[in-house]
Amino acid sequence: MDITSLTLKEIKEALDKKDISSYELCLACLKRIKKFNKNIHSFITVREEVVKEAKIADVERKKGSKKPLLGIPFGIKDNFLTKGIKTTSASHVLSDYIPQYDSTVVSKLKSAGALIIGKTNLDAWGHGSSGEHTDYGVTNNPYAKGYVTGGSSSGSAAAVAADFCVAATGSDTGGSNRQPASYCNIVGLKPSYGRVSRYGVIAMASSTDCMGLLTKTVWDSAYILSVIAGYDRLDSTSKEVPVPDYVQEMNKPFKAKIGVPKEFFDGIDSHVSKKVENALSILEKKGHKLVSISLPYVAYAYPIYAVVQTSEVSANLARFDGIRYGNGREYFGDEAKRRIMIGTHSLSSGYADKYYKQAMKGRTLLIKEFEKAYKKIDLIAGPVYPFPAFKHGERETDPLKMYLSDVLTVPANLTGHPSISVPIEFVNGFPTGFQLIAPHFSESRMFKVGLDIEQELQMYKVKPKLW
Repeated sequence: MDITSLTLKEIKEALDKKDISSYELCLACLKRIKKFNKNIHSFITVREEVVKEAKIADVERKKGSKKPLLGIPFGIKDNFLTKGIKTTSASHVLSDYIPQYDSTVVSKLKSAGALIIGKTNLDAWGHGSSGEHTDYGVTNNPYAKGYVTGGSSSGSAAAVAADFCVAATGSDTGGSNRQPASYCNIVGLKPSYGRVSRYGVIAMASSTDCMGLLTKTVWDSAYILSVIAGYDRLDSTSKEVPVPDYVQEMNKPFKAKIGVPKEFFDGIDSHVSKKVENALSILEKKGHKLVSISLPYVAYAYPIYAVVQTSEVSANLARFDGIRYGNGREYFGDEAKRRIMIGTHSLSSGYADKYYKQAMKGRTLLIKEFEKAYKKIDLIAGPVYPFPAFKHGERETDPLKMYLSDVLTVPANLTGHPSISVPIEFVNGFPTGFQLIAPHFSESRMFKVGLDIEQELQMYKVKPKLW
């Protein structure tokens, strides 16, 4: 048995039965990383000391510790601050930055017994939907050499898909968890805005950033979310909403009324569309009701997002001046410079009313449109990406073409609603995902319906052949 291929649920059961140890698991993951990461580029930093920490976890377990994630190796996206561990956000601006404290998510994972096996690659600062905008080697899709993983949580998705770790953290600003999950045949979660603390994560666009997960299964995602969710006084956008036991909630009977927006299928690759329609038919056979709906303002979601996101990027990256820590601004890559310039222009005198304020009005209309829809339906469903995975460099010369990768995922970030990507059938040999969007703080609905798809297709059993 290759223990690295097991899901979190399977690993927890094996650890409890003493069939495996945390030491054996972490050692196996490290060996796999050493063998294949030089081609995948999923990790920026690898922590070999994790095996020593695993031995300590095994001792704790023998003493009766019931920590929910005890001895489980996690990948941490390299924009999450980790005390004493280099955090670069995949940019040479922070090539030598070692934080003095942990982000809240990392702190909660550590308290639950999780072990950090390494820091994962990403589009620098989270700027990208392909994984190509990194200063630390472009991440390769484990299922297709020379093809993108999706981004910006490219390294986290590739690491989980390649069985380098059991699960990984990710940040989702415009689709950055769901997109790479879709291209890497895993589950990508974007919780409700305010559900998981943003404290200690290098900000991209503060009003749309959401801290989430990349996991092998829906169960794994639900289980870990119960650990990292909750109010945090250190994050002013964190919400005091009770955290349910998502696994328990997932086991309760639930038949959803699922809205399928026609706008989500405009201009979509026909092969992707067909696989999504197959997934919808599975849900219908399982007793869920499909309802055709229209969300006209979705057509304006990306232009709204482009203005809001770049405006907030320009403000957030202003702090990286090379004075207090990090290197100078000349180390910014082309993508960061592009977004800083666009955002600064949108906020400049004489243009803020024309661009930023108009975008915020459009955002309000989009939020109201979704809220109106949720009065009649339980969930919204559709594709994640409009097309299958593409080759490295294929869209690099046309930034607008690259940005259009986000058209189906940015609505949930603008509205603050939770969303999840669940693997469905492959398209021309490439993984693809199915997206569910729920009302605020209704993650349980997504897990329940996502589980129905997962149990039917069992895509988590399909593994890449690494090279």
